[in-house]
Amino acid sequence: MSQPPAPSAQVTAAEISRIAGVTRATVSNWRRRHEDFPEPSGGTESSPLYDLESVRAWLASRGHASAATPSEELRTTLRLHAHDGGTSDLLLLVLAMAGSSPEELTAATQLPDADLAGRAQRDAGSTAGAVPDTEEVRFETGDAAVLRALYACVRDEGGQAALGVLAERELEESAASGAYQTPAPLADLLARLIPGSPARVLDPACGSGTLLAAAARRGARELYGQDTLPVQARRSAVSLILTAPEARVAVHAADSLRADAFPGLVADAVLCNPPFGVRDWGHDELVYDPRWAYGVPPRAESELAWVQHALAHLTPGSYAALLLPPATAGRASGRRVRAELVRSGALRAVIALPVGAAVPLHVGLQIWVLQRPEPGGPERKSVLFVDTAADAATAAGRGGTAATARTRGASRSASPDWAGITARALGAWRAFTESPDTYEGEPGVAHAAGVVDLLDDVVDLTPARLVRASRAEVDPAELSVEADATRRSLAEAAKSLARTAGQEGWSAAGASAREWRTATASDLSRGGALTLLRTLPDSMRSRGQAASGGDGGAETRAVLTGSDIATGSGPTGAPMGLYDDTAPVIAVGDVLVRAVTSTDGPMARVAGEEDAGALPGPQVHLFRPDPARLDAWFLAGFLGAEENIAGASTGSTALTVIPGRLRVPLLPLQEQRRYGEAFRHVHALRAEARRATRLAEETARLLSGGLTGGQLLPRGT
Repeated sequence: MSQPPAPSAQVTAAEISRIAGVTRATVSNWRRRHEDFPEPSGGTESSPLYDLESVRAWLASRGHASAATPSEELRTTLRLHAHDGGTSDLLLLVLAMAGSSPEELTAATQLPDADLAGRAQRDAGSTAGAVPDTEEVRFETGDAAVLRALYACVRDEGGQAALGVLAERELEESAASGAYQTPAPLADLLARLIPGSPARVLDPACGSGTLLAAAARRGARELYGQDTLPVQARRSAVSLILTAPEARVAVHAADSLRADAFPGLVADAVLCNPPFGVRDWGHDELVYDPRWAYGVPPRAESELAWVQHALAHLTPGSYAALLLPPATAGRASGRRVRAELVRSGALRAVIALPVGAAVPLHVGLQIWVLQRPEPGGPERKSVLFVDTAADAATAAGRGGTAATARTRGASRSASPDWAGITARALGAWRAFTESPDTYEGEPGVAHAAGVVDLLDDVVDLTPARLVRASRAEVDPAELSVEADATRRSLAEAAKSLARTAGQEGWSAAGASAREWRTATASDLSRGGALTLLRTLPDSMRSRGQAASGGDGGAETRAVLTGSDIATGSGPTGAPMGLYDDTAPVIAVGDVLVRAVTSTDGPMARVAGEEDAGALPGPQVHLFRPDPARLDAWFLAGFLGAEENIAGASTGSTALTVIPGRLRVPLLPLQEQRRYGEAFRHVHALRAEARRATRLAEETARLLSGGLTGGQLLPRGT
């Protein structure tokens, strides 16, 4: 790992604000008011860069301790002390740390440089062979800064957090692109679509191992993965060993289509989120490949190559679930292969997801469920099509009936309702698999199309097209009653919104904005004014799995997600094996803050009766104020302020909020309560506006769907 001394990393003003735990405006003031503030060492006049070590020295001379989280410190230290050896050796070290206690990890950070390097080399050496494509590990004294940061990160945030930073760093250095993690709820859905409890699972494009981890949570004990990017293969191997230490893990780095690492493997299940739209996938050299039992995939149909690769690795009768782009269902070039998949009975279901469910976020992806035909097995006469984008579960949860759900059409939300999507997909799939020949479907939601009907000149397998035809089955009288009831609710909501918006008494602060002293949430926590609770216990953060002890109560609770905060809904998430019985439970008066700002909507809210008893989601920060010192609504209002969130966040497109950096004004309790009442009113205004908007959309969908579906007539007819 040794190399010549590297120059100090350079940081922007925004990064300085995160390191110091202050706003960007404060950094700008320092630059103007302090002559000894470090001069720019690079960048441009409008976007200067500063020498990191000089900035740290300047901050230390003024008593500003770093407010960076351990993962941020690791990220910064890797930039400052880059080395030619990459991060493979550090991945091995993370794996070795998994069995160490926090006290042991702390003791390691306090060792002299030479002793620390020796300890790290022994630790990493003990896991040799567990990670693919790694060389002999060697640490030297010059690596001490990185090693200390890594030990601290694993101790405080867990092994998975450290893995994410290391993989991010290596992906940056390798200029790799297109590496996106499958969202955990989506990975869980794909795993649950596989009937039974498969023991041997393959993911031929495993990325960071999210799908295999979901399979492990459902009992898989042999996990096989392959990925084109070596860094992803190494990350996946370490992550899976941490997640499922009792499982057999085998991960290789190579192109699965061109160089299958498991040519003789027949698995109980295949889960895969393959790369999309790749034209150079090996069409010419693989024309005569025996995997193409359903036809040679055209050059523009790499997705159909992955479909057949998955089927080739299944035992007869076993299932695969793949996440594919919608074009795969209808492109003319893939018609013959699609026809053979349908004719043979290999394709069992196509499930459409709403836009924003996974990257690419502007496309509504689809899940294809496949089953390898059994020689002499039963004839497959139909294929299931489900349109989860119709959002029926959300409609019902918001007060709509079945008629509402069936006529709403596709709802395009930036915050997927994973509980609703999962319930609809699994409900239809399980009903279909129990009796595929007699399954009647659900109008506007799910439909079993006959094989003969699908084998036309186009073989278009788009769920929205095939499900739409069943909407005509909605009862006209039922729809008329529902539309009238929804319209009346809309009128009442509009009146309530007008009353809430009509409240006056908002006066100006004066000639200039009011200023006040503030304290960070970390300071308030140390002083006992509030408690910042971890949403996941340390054991799960470091090992990625639910503890086996306790009475299992956590698995029966709902989970409040960041999307729930943004949309104002009650808890809609599921535990998915991420929690044990030590997980914090939400109580009335807790303040909940979204950890990621990837969607619109409020960032914070006060827990009410409907939230009590739920678990905070992995992307939710839970603040528990002392009511004798902090008003909950006052706290929520300032924690969720746009400028406050920006000053306490890292990232570019989707900001990740560092909870300890959020700042709160230091005001007397009585004055806090006045602000709290104002924030409560703002919350009510937002809720009323959201309710009116929702009812307006539902009313419009009901009327439009009823008119075009023939259930409703225009006025005066």
